[in-house]
Amino acid sequence: MNKNQPIKSLRCAALLLILGSMRALFGADAAAARQIINPFGLNENTLRSLEENKQKQLQAAKSWKAFHNFQFADRYEESGIRFEHQPVDDAAKDYKAVHYDHGTGMAVADVDGDGRLDIYFVNQLGGNQLWRNLGHGKFENITATAGVGLEDKICVTASFADIDNDGLADLFVTTVRMGNFLFKNLGHGNFKDITLESGLGPGRAPARHSSGAVFFDFNNDGLLDLFITHVGVYTTNDKGRGGFYLGREDAFFGWRYPARSEQSILYQNLGGGKFKDVSKEMGLEHRGWSGDATFCDLNEDGYPDLYVLSMSGEDKYYENDHGKRFVEKTGDYFPKTPWGSMGVKFFDYNLDGLMDLFVTDMHSDMTGAQIKAGEKDYSARFEKQKSEAWCSIEWTPENLARASNCILGNAFYQNQGDGKFIEVSDKIGAETYWPWGISVADLNADGYEDVFVSAGMGYPLRYAINSVLLNDRGQRFVDSEFVLGVEPRKDNRIEKEFFTLDCSGADKKNPLCRHKTGLVTVLGSTSSRSSVAVDLDDDGDLDIVTNEWNDHPQVLISNLSDRKQIHYLKIKLIGTVSNRDGLGSTVKVHCGSKTYTRYHDGKSGYLSQSSMPLYFGLDDATRIDRLEVLWTSGKKQILTDRIPTNTLLTITEDR
Repeated sequence: MNKNQPIKSLRCAALLLILGSMRALFGADAAAARQIINPFGLNENTLRSLEENKQKQLQAAKSWKAFHNFQFADRYEESGIRFEHQPVDDAAKDYKAVHYDHGTGMAVADVDGDGRLDIYFVNQLGGNQLWRNLGHGKFENITATAGVGLEDKICVTASFADIDNDGLADLFVTTVRMGNFLFKNLGHGNFKDITLESGLGPGRAPARHSSGAVFFDFNNDGLLDLFITHVGVYTTNDKGRGGFYLGREDAFFGWRYPARSEQSILYQNLGGGKFKDVSKEMGLEHRGWSGDATFCDLNEDGYPDLYVLSMSGEDKYYENDHGKRFVEKTGDYFPKTPWGSMGVKFFDYNLDGLMDLFVTDMHSDMTGAQIKAGEKDYSARFEKQKSEAWCSIEWTPENLARASNCILGNAFYQNQGDGKFIEVSDKIGAETYWPWGISVADLNADGYEDVFVSAGMGYPLRYAINSVLLNDRGQRFVDSEFVLGVEPRKDNRIEKEFFTLDCSGADKKNPLCRHKTGLVTVLGSTSSRSSVAVDLDDDGDLDIVTNEWNDHPQVLISNLSDRKQIHYLKIKLIGTVSNRDGLGSTVKVHCGSKTYTRYHDGKSGYLSQSSMPLYFGLDDATRIDRLEVLWTSGKKQILTDRIPTNTLLTITEDR
């Protein structure tokens, strides 16, 4: 298909149609409530479709080169984790097309220094939660003692990073118009709120609609700086239940109005836990309804460049001019970008040593249009049979005007070297349905990194699968979520009770309560937002944890190590001249004729940044010939003797 076409929004007309149908039909018959709330035959039809897709995928797997004889199983109950995501009413019983339904992220770090990775879940209502890893896939809730719950805030996401180089992972949390928060890690799982003294607290400007937070050392001074993305004004000043700011009725189209734009901010780390806004002096006054960003040294000059997403418009790429300023050079590298970007990750998918770029597109990904604007015919086609006709919405020429240089759907930019990229998402099988964030990880330990894509919308739309793109030896990605047991979910759990209406009381004016009294339960589809790939049970293979939408997490444990003898290496970097986390460093592991390259950006899942070791699957190799680390300080460190495998290797930067 031709993806280089203007595109359009996902939901608004479809939602109006769905809600209108529910309003008209819901009151007709109490027994019909479940059917009306699930207008797409969520149970029977969806399960039948899932089974059909499973059989097709199992058949296709016979031709795959990549090892796939292993599965994931949801061990949520056994894990001890009891976190429940709770959405604000604007994303549930009072649903409107506003950015609250984008959900929340999650982040991972060893917060107490015991060598195990702990998980921080972000929530909208009811507070965030920090779960301590007890080992072997078991967790306990330490939120209260850690002091990082933020129970009265409507949060978006979190990132872990060592801002003061003391060896402890500090925590930064973003919210919707309630300020952002920086917690200093005091050790042993305890944190202190240092937001006000850090310079990251409330200033003269009103609190913004913050989203992703990216730590990176833009000037290579050994201190991690911070870039915070802002979406734009999608709320009013009125508040709803739980204190959230009510969404604007036209929130989803806020990008049309320049006055609603909010500038993202670059903060320089001054040391001593102090930060300063240097956006203007660094030439990085980005605006663009941005949910997230990431960094990579594409021109290999030793300084990290910044790629910033836009969920309603063109992405932007800013080249770092030796830590002195940022210069917008999107067109030089990526002439066309997706229109509705959500997830992003740089990684070397084909082992050529060059960083490729994968961007998932939510807002334009599932739509189709054929629109005549002036003398030009704009057209777009569904990218796969995963798409639905009811997602279609026609856009006016005015809407398409700023989308004329965008592409439809996910974008996978293959790095050709010398600053040249080609978009190959269709060719290599990187298209997915309703995608949010991505976690890139070598799930089968063969040296080629795979991709987990969290997906779906939840109420009031139908169920959509999470995707696992298994890397077929650097040639293509193959849809493998059914083969690997990620889909269907445990017990075919594709729907849940989403909310309950009191139609005789507080909710009697809700359209769904028409001709109804008493308590009415409304069902919705399950869906995921964020994810992280981490070895939870200490068996050497990677597991997956999700942060769901209005639901409890999935804790997907892999049995890869039971199915075959795996070879791997985990690497923890400790910077001395460079930042302590080693963020921005490049690690190369040489095994025979293959070289595995990782750029350490901490990026995992939707919106979030984690503090985790790098994971290298080694395929069938039992020894490593050479290991190289290029630190952000410019130092190159080489190891050749007795490099261990099947363990965690800590590499400290030579002074």
